[in-house]
Amino acid sequence: MTTSTSAGSGLLDAVRAGTRVIELGHPLYTGMAGSPNHPGFRMTLERRHGDAVRPDGGSASNEVIVTGGHTGTHVDALAHVSHDGLLHGGVDAAQAQRGGRHTVHGAETIPPMVTRGVFLDVAAVHGVDVLEPGYGVTADDLSRAAERAGAEPGPGDVAVVRTGWGRLFADPVAYVGRESGVPGPTEEAARWLAERRVVATGADTTAYEQIPPGAGHRVLPVHRVLLVEHGIHIIEHLALEDGAEAGLGEFLAVVTPLRIVGGTGAPVRPVAVVPA
Repeated sequence: MTTSTSAGSGLLDAVRAGTRVIELGHPLYTGMAGSPNHPGFRMTLERRHGDAVRPDGGSASNEVIVTGGHTGTHVDALAHVSHDGLLHGGVDAAQAQRGGRHTVHGAETIPPMVTRGVFLDVAAVHGVDVLEPGYGVTADDLSRAAERAGAEPGPGDVAVVRTGWGRLFADPVAYVGRESGVPGPTEEAARWLAERRVVATGADTTAYEQIPPGAGHRVLPVHRVLLVEHGIHIIEHLALEDGAEAGLGEFLAVVTPLRIVGGTGAPVRPVAVVPA
């Protein structure tokens, strides 16, 4: 037992000394930007210090949190989208959702991901800080971004697509882009990723889609391709500016969503682990 503990401590010391953790998600706060299709995030203190004081002078505070599963940085479960009444694998969506929760493909089935990540900086490929509103990220864009990163996504990887749009997150109206449109992957780009059999892919926008000006979220073909046809999870509202500044290419991705039984999505705090 002593030998095992010492070895474990040595490994932990090595990890602490030799790695750096980069946040890839936004903090959660009341009033933050979010999709108009989903409930927003709300947090308030239910009990404040001093409301009750213990005999020894101690006091505690706690909060109430109300949120949708697709608010803030989150992962889509395969129960999130159906096509022609069917979820991934031909599961009957109406049958699966009876009883107020999904009995198939719920958020509790999203796997914890500790795997290789590939940072696909499409904005950098185009030599801009932010892609134009409504720009459609193509398969060629992803291929060029992979070449720039020095790594192409493969089976079981997490592919992260940077558009630069996350720079607008502090301005909810601009970020949602109802009138301007929002850059994002096209159906062609989604199929490029599906061919490489990634386990998940995400971007720094409110919807992992090309949203043309004025179109809103009327149709979401990329969600159909990834979630329904190929069983690939989608991560939305990523925060990728720190990763871009650090020059991320290939990295260790740690993505562990909350296990919400029967849910269609789950909040997550994704990080990139890289050498210090």
